[in-house]
Amino acid sequence: MFESLTDKLQKAFRHLSSRGKIGPKDVRDGLKEVRLALLEADVSYQVVKDFIREVQDEALGEKVLSGLNPTQQIVGIVHRKLVHLLGDAAVPIKLAAKPPTIIIMAGLQGSGKTTTAGKLARYLTRQGHRVLLVAADVYRPAAIEQLRQVGAQVEVEVFTVPDQSPVEIARASVKHAQAKGYDVVIIDTAGRLQIDQQMMQEVQEIERSFDHTETLLVIDAMTGQDAVNVAEEFGRKLKLDGLILTKLDGDARGGAALSARAVTGVPIKFMGVGEKLDGLEVFHPDRLAQRILGMGDVLTLIEKAQQAMDAEQAVKLQKKLLSAKFDLEDFREHLNNMRKMGPLDQVMKLIPGASKLPGLIPDDFDERELDQVDAIICSMTPYERRNPDVLNASRKRRIAAGSGTSVQDVNIVLKNFRELEKMMKAMSAGKGVNIGGLRIGRM
Repeated sequence: MFESLTDKLQKAFRHLSSRGKIGPKDVRDGLKEVRLALLEADVSYQVVKDFIREVQDEALGEKVLSGLNPTQQIVGIVHRKLVHLLGDAAVPIKLAAKPPTIIIMAGLQGSGKTTTAGKLARYLTRQGHRVLLVAADVYRPAAIEQLRQVGAQVEVEVFTVPDQSPVEIARASVKHAQAKGYDVVIIDTAGRLQIDQQMMQEVQEIERSFDHTETLLVIDAMTGQDAVNVAEEFGRKLKLDGLILTKLDGDARGGAALSARAVTGVPIKFMGVGEKLDGLEVFHPDRLAQRILGMGDVLTLIEKAQQAMDAEQAVKLQKKLLSAKFDLEDFREHLNNMRKMGPLDQVMKLIPGASKLPGLIPDDFDERELDQVDAIICSMTPYERRNPDVLNASRKRRIAAGSGTSVQDVNIVLKNFRELEKMMKAMSAGKGVNIGGLRIGRM
């Protein structure tokens, strides 16, 4: 989602870094490019105005302009302000002192609310909670059946009562949860094609039925500023505790993610990053700011690895990534686990600088090409995997024949591996990597 914004921000910073010593006019000109990039990303005008003013006030300070590397200091200021704009720190689900915790899912139809309820159920189940999903959308055809299918996939019970109102279903579900020992109840309320009074009154009544609830609004990040307008309207009627942004893996401009927290005053708690039911991440403002600035996100990469692997494998991969002591044998060993972590092009973007390495992940990359990579590495001897420098022309011809590929395919695999190896060695040595002319150090 943020690829275009990232490119434009890095372009602005490259312009600054190319000037060597910079003055107030250079800073203002550079921040004009940042301002334009944010507006083109569909960030709220007022949010952009306030953001640029705060960055400029700090960037024009004497300490910054007289420093050895003012451009890097300005990047640091932009990073800090982005983190603040996005909410400073992750905000967890508020668990009730006396179970069950009642979570109300609200949102417009088509925002991904029902699927997100299932994703949240899976996330909380993995945290050790006993979760009950509640089908309280009695209006949309097949809504109850959809939640049942989602519940079956995440192995969570789905509760509903026929011929009852959503409020009655919600009240009955909590009694059921108390009787069966569930400590979290997730109520999937009805969505509408547009905000209407009946829907609001219904959700308000569900809220009033319980002493404490956690009301989460699901908004579609692909709808841009409309998503922020929806959040504002819901916030006037409901006691919103948090937002969940869906479809952040899409190709929208990202303005909703950068505007929602500032405009509504409601923290973003989760973000949807894929269609699969494990595609829900805790919203970390600092990590997203790093991604937007092209700095990668090693912590999220490690967390994804831990989910896809057992603890021993995850520790091993972490050490190898950060020490750069990995070879083709290690690469093959973790290939299938990496595929479990999500689309490879998205995973690679979590590595600082990887998205800017030419040819590392081609635009037309097909996940099925990983099968070819696996076949090529399998056709190598264990010695060759551990020592890829010994692969001369005759060895490559043998490997190509054994894997049903060409020597060119073998060379591409080796080239991409060496690019990644080179980048990791630079990161582990603390030298940083050069991203489009801007040097980023180890995070």
